[in-house]
Amino acid sequence: MCGRLVITQPAEALAALFDAVPGNDLPGGARYNVCPTQAIAVCTSEGGRRRLRAMRWGFVPHWYRTPTDGPLLINARADTVAAKPAFRAAVRERRCLIPADGFYEWTRADPKKPLPWYIHRADGAPMALAGIWQDWEREGQRITGCAIVTTDAGPGMSAIHDREPVIVERADWPLWLGEAGHGAAALMHAAPEGVLVWHRVGVEVNSNRAEGPGLCAPLAA
Repeated sequence: MCGRLVITQPAEALAALFDAVPGNDLPGGARYNVCPTQAIAVCTSEGGRRRLRAMRWGFVPHWYRTPTDGPLLINARADTVAAKPAFRAAVRERRCLIPADGFYEWTRADPKKPLPWYIHRADGAPMALAGIWQDWEREGQRITGCAIVTTDAGPGMSAIHDREPVIVERADWPLWLGEAGHGAAALMHAAPEGVLVWHRVGVEVNSNRAEGPGLCAPLAA
């Protein structure tokens, strides 16, 4: 699972990273505790051009009568995404890249005291998380929402959680975005050993109201 993100790169930097045309409504400022239902910047490829668009983190199936008509879908499992009615059209036709500096995960040896970890790339580069997106509209209300594709956790990460987001490397961005033909399913795997690193952080991040760079700082010994 992936339930909180750190996103600190300015919209202009993300647009340059993906060679994408930025939208006018992109969220601004460094954010260290991005939660589901909040707006995030997402890279899509539409009409032969990459766009950096603002989307709600939370995918809304077309049959929902309201955005809260069913479970909040922030993740989509790689092993079932092509078969689930909520996701199967999107994974064929509307794949996207979700940039993030890193994400939080929790170990739950004691369910009453979940311990947070911050996970990021070892090379310090922004992550490009595999995502899917969809427009939802009903009775004049319109939402463009997205979900992060997750897979079985790889070596090391499995000690923290059994799932991790799919990370798409730069050379594979055209394939995931649908610019390089078929075969994107082959990208839905865990990051190779050594790509990700992690450290314990303070429990302050357990609150979705907490904010600031201290949230992802290593926990003092």
